[in-house]
Amino acid sequence: MRRMLSPMSKRRYFGTDGIRGRVGEHPITPEFALALGRAIGASLPRASSVVIGKDTRSSGYLLESALEAGLSASGVNSILVGPLPTPAIALVTRSLGASAGIVISASHNPFEDNGIKLFSSLGEKLDDELELAIEARIDRAVPMVGAADLGRARRHERASEDYLAFLLSMALPGLAAKQHTLLIDAAHGAGYRVAPMLFQRLGFHVRAIGVEPNGLNINAGVGATDLTALKSEHGRSPALAFALDGDGDRLQAITETGRVVDGDDLIYLLALHWKNTGRLKGPVIGTVMSNLGIERALETAGIEFARAAVGDRYVHQMLRETGGTLGGEASGHVLCLDYAPTGDGLLTAVLVLNALTESGRSLDDWLSGLSRFPQRTINVRLPSRDPTLLARETVIAARTAAEKALGTQGRLILRASGTEPLIRVTVEALSDELIAAAIEPLAKAVRDAANA
Repeated sequence: MRRMLSPMSKRRYFGTDGIRGRVGEHPITPEFALALGRAIGASLPRASSVVIGKDTRSSGYLLESALEAGLSASGVNSILVGPLPTPAIALVTRSLGASAGIVISASHNPFEDNGIKLFSSLGEKLDDELELAIEARIDRAVPMVGAADLGRARRHERASEDYLAFLLSMALPGLAAKQHTLLIDAAHGAGYRVAPMLFQRLGFHVRAIGVEPNGLNINAGVGATDLTALKSEHGRSPALAFALDGDGDRLQAITETGRVVDGDDLIYLLALHWKNTGRLKGPVIGTVMSNLGIERALETAGIEFARAAVGDRYVHQMLRETGGTLGGEASGHVLCLDYAPTGDGLLTAVLVLNALTESGRSLDDWLSGLSRFPQRTINVRLPSRDPTLLARETVIAARTAAEKALGTQGRLILRASGTEPLIRVTVEALSDELIAAAIEPLAKAVRDAANA
């Protein structure tokens, strides 16, 4: 197995998926967004253009205005596209020849949170070195340009149509012929308009939920991280169903028979179909969280599998390093680098539909022989981020005991979330009983240490 890429620990503000936090608390404040805008602008050539998009959170307007002002103060122009999925911002950034793209979103988090993530001119997430360079400028007094050199702002009205045109160009003819109805859950998020439009234009009869954002209901009981509403709708009238998260870069699915399908399953399907049709390149890249059953099934099929650190940015880096084009996370981030430089929930849905159409097989059929290891995660919420918690003696002792209990019959992952003040305790093993014996004492030790 290839080495696992690890995130850098020197960053002060950027996590695994941009800068994220509670609105009104540092760093998700208008003051910080203004300073960040000036730092980004100071890192770019004068008179450059930066695309700014967002999801449907009410706080997006506040952060958008502050970022725009900061960019203008550094002599950089803003191109505003409004609410659109994160991958659409990456696409528009690249197609317009902008120097960078900014997405204002906290992805799957509740509306009280928000975040800011950056794309390069190629529509790819910034590497660690560039993020560190921007961070170095945030706390410095970046001089303002003269009045004649201030950046300007304009709206790009065709951004959603450009994104839809790209997605439609990826679809094979006749996708709706076999299964005419699709259920869509857009999480009251950034895909609330384009998701139903895409599948309607492909010829499907679309039943959509999560398409009525009010600024406060994003991800609330809907979307890829909470399938409650979609399962209920599926129960009333079963059909193939897709769920996006709040910013539209994740995808989960439910088959016609009600089987929940995560990112690991989707990667498995695409890997096998592309291998069968001669389109798979390089190894498939997962993360330390990818199910061991997926790894073994791919290896049985003669497909090399490697693991990166958690975060689609690290999956992307390892794909580039190894020459692979397919990878992602169980959460539903799926990277298909032959088609796009970043994870895209709607593109993934189109590629899955393509595979079903080409193969003549249903999603249930594709996954019928897949055997996954039981896996359980307990999220321990922290009063605040504490980088020393996992190094405490009580936590180390509990981890050692859990690993001993698992022996060779399982594995555990203990890590701090890069997007929330959480410690994620994950155990994967041959049985639920073995998981419980290992995970519960370990989670208790982490919780006790956090509250000490």
